Amino acid sequence: MTAEQVDEVTRGPFDFDIRGSMRRGLLLGLGLVFISLAGLPIGLDTRILIKPVLSLGYLSLIWLPFISGWASGTETVLDGVATTKRGARDLVRGGLVGLIGGACLSLLVLLMNWFDLRDPLVNWAPPLSAILQFDRSIAFGVLVWPLLSAVLSCAGAGLHIITPKIRSATLSAVLFTLAMAIFETFIVDVADFLDDKLYGQNGGLTVMSAIVVACLAFTVSAIGLGRRVATARVNYQQSTGKTKASQTTMLIAIAAITVVVVPMITGKITQELFANIGIFLLLALGLNIVVGLAGILDLGYVAFFAVGGYTTAVLTSPNRGPDWPSWVPTLPWWGALLVTIAISGLVGLFIGAPVIRMRGDYLAIVTLGFGEIIRILFLSDWLNGYFNGAQGITNVPPADFGIIQVKGTDPRSVFYLVLVFAAISIYVSWRLERSRVGRAWMAIREDESVAEAMGVNTVNMKLMAFVVGAILASFSGAVFAAKVGSIFPTSFLILVSIIILVVVIVGGMGNIIGVIVGSIVLIGVLGGPKQPGLLAEFSQYKLLIYGALLIWMMLRRPEGLVPNVRRSRELHQEEFLQDAWLRGEIDDDANTEEVDS
Repeated sequence: MTAEQVDEVTRGPFDFDIRGSMRRGLLLGLGLVFISLAGLPIGLDTRILIKPVLSLGYLSLIWLPFISGWASGTETVLDGVATTKRGARDLVRGGLVGLIGGACLSLLVLLMNWFDLRDPLVNWAPPLSAILQFDRSIAFGVLVWPLLSAVLSCAGAGLHIITPKIRSATLSAVLFTLAMAIFETFIVDVADFLDDKLYGQNGGLTVMSAIVVACLAFTVSAIGLGRRVATARVNYQQSTGKTKASQTTMLIAIAAITVVVVPMITGKITQELFANIGIFLLLALGLNIVVGLAGILDLGYVAFFAVGGYTTAVLTSPNRGPDWPSWVPTLPWWGALLVTIAISGLVGLFIGAPVIRMRGDYLAIVTLGFGEIIRILFLSDWLNGYFNGAQGITNVPPADFGIIQVKGTDPRSVFYLVLVFAAISIYVSWRLERSRVGRAWMAIREDESVAEAMGVNTVNMKLMAFVVGAILASFSGAVFAAKVGSIFPTSFLILVSIIILVVVIVGGMGNIIGVIVGSIVLIGVLGGPKQPGLLAEFSQYKLLIYGALLIWMMLRRPEGLVPNVRRSRELHQEEFLQDAWLRGEIDDDANTEEVDS
């Protein structure tokens, strides 16, 4: 018996787990209070999305009741079990969740007016109180938040009632409208003719343009464009042989043409953004070899980035330390790159050799220490005569190729140089992943003891992963030195390693496409440690968002946004075995052992 053959059960509007809904409402209230006291409504309120209806500060609050309402109506449907008919019950449950969550925010409004807790809570201040009261009276804020939260939560729960086609079109309209408002800087930079047509004088969509954009997105989704794209993606995944090879070649050609042409028609803001994404993509591709394929948790990966940057700087800049012997020549950038690759490979061996037999937390802690040691060495007085200590190395010349010079004042040229190295790194990663070395890395990642028992030389393979990762990171360091024109120890904080690791995890460990997507989504939208993204308003909150996103990914989608098939099977082996048992593919313990193997 399947789920389609089971009749739906009609329940009353109050026939649900009220206690569980109350707990969900309290969690919603806790989230709203946390967002408020973290300062997001204050810091983001100056950014207008839909003038004069919605700002980014209020959006940071109202999205949570909507998502909570949707989550409250989500139910697991099991084969052979009667399903509950959607209706007023979902709306009542969603409304209860939103009402309790909004009441917690109302309580915060009252407490902020009764008590002064600005000493421990820096955002416990009149500006936050004014935003939560909508710049009106206390009573207005206290009454509006429960009602507004209940309405939004009902709207989220109501998505379960409408048909899938209308639900998809509605979500597309809302998300596309918000995207047009949030990414206004990028859209205007690419197509400046839309500035006067869609956006107001001081930024933000006008009400009329927001309605037009929403209607357009709703119509496009309703006619089934999204379903056609999904169908095409499924057909591509299921295709084999020459058909898939030709389709893959066509997709690569389209992607290559796009990344080459788009920077030609954009302004310098977008070009600078693309250059930053490319530099972090190079780092992420290298770390994907170490963490994603070989399973080595390297928290000191920034050390290789620093070695690449400093080696290029001391070999090309006339302002290097005075203790360098006169016989060390000043090389052109491309000549220094060859030396940088060799030295980075040696550093990879030097760092990898002492820690190669460590596993798990011990390996992570030791690599973290090596990352800090490298930075402190460049900063120390001991090597001050070579690397100028805290003063760094300045006057690093651009990368000169005769016909063109790659320098920071021309971000388009930097992006094209990064694009060349990214193409090399992607090809090398792709070939290694499908080679005997790549299979040995993945065997070590899955179970190092079993891989060693099967004849894999785990020491050599892990050392090779360190060396390849170090060389790819040196590409990024060399480009970074030419782009910035100076190198300082503060550019290589341990935070860089953490952010690159988040990019790999969120994108999808072990998957090249996932790493690319992770770099675009995180670095492009939020930015790097010191590099701005599309949402410059989130600069002071990016670490908070990175942390929250990492926790959510680990709990809900550990395989990443674009998962690797092998990695997904490793993480969801229990679900795979359970599904196989339900389908009758596993009959006894012997078959279970066969599936495991």
